[in-house]
Amino acid sequence: LSAFTEGEPGEGREPFEPPRFWDALGQTFKATSQEATKLSLAFLRPPLPSAEDCQKLSEDVQNAILAVATVYYSLPKGQGTTLRKMVRDATTEVVEGMIQLTETILNTPLESLSQEQLISTGSVWEACEQASNLPRDNQAAVVSALAACLGVVKDALEEMEHALVEGQDPYSDIMEDEELGFRGNRDTYWSEADRKLLGPCMGLMKASKACLKKVLGVVKAHGKADSSEQIAQLDDLADIANEISPSVDELALSMYPPMNQLAVRLNAAKLSSVLKKVLEITKTSHVCPPSEEGWVQFLTGAVDHNMDKIKNFTQGEL
Repeated sequence: LSAFTEGEPGEGREPFEPPRFWDALGQTFKATSQEATKLSLAFLRPPLPSAEDCQKLSEDVQNAILAVATVYYSLPKGQGTTLRKMVRDATTEVVEGMIQLTETILNTPLESLSQEQLISTGSVWEACEQASNLPRDNQAAVVSALAACLGVVKDALEEMEHALVEGQDPYSDIMEDEELGFRGNRDTYWSEADRKLLGPCMGLMKASKACLKKVLGVVKAHGKADSSEQIAQLDDLADIANEISPSVDELALSMYPPMNQLAVRLNAAKLSSVLKKVLEITKTSHVCPPSEEGWVQFLTGAVDHNMDKIKNFTQGEL
């Protein structure tokens, strides 16, 4: 499995034909799902299959998995690394699901084979059904990746907004018991200086959400995967956009009291730099016609404005 997940799909000698590839992937996923059902049914209740039947079952399972892997390897790198990663993840899930099912059957006495086996079989079915939901080209794959990033950033922003609404004490919901003696602990409060700093930090988090929303919009509207240059530009965008949500999370974590203002400044600078890079890559790619340049400029200004405020408020920390 490790060799399979770490390997690189080769550039096939024949020209790549997307319809043939997707049809073949769908067929091999479907065949694997059927083999999982056959395997599961054979060991559902006594009597055990004969040695000959077991041999046949295991060969069929192995061939189904090899067919899935072979089709995956026929997807050339040039079709886009974002697309390829999504296909690889889906394929790996099928392989791991089948390994899990086989181990469940081997490790459980026949009489008690029930719930766990059914769950494992269901997992293989679910993994195999994913083939029909996969994006069909790199533009669709990058749209899907950006939408996932946006969801994570939205959640982080809502969580922080909720903490601020809680008032002076963000931990009030978990420290209501007076007897615990935590209520007088200033470490659970934001100081006046902290609160000043929270404003531009929230500004950066909001800019992150706006940035992902806008980039997602232009990739949907103008993104193409017709040439190797367009495909590569989309991959560059997805790669850098992937850094936004971890950077937002790091900033958010450092914003909770007791606040270390220098840590906040460093995390804000990291997020600011990631956002500027996303905006720069967007501006220079095919997804950004002149009509879209206004918001790129506006968000670049918003990031700089909030970062400048953070620097001013934390000058004494350096």
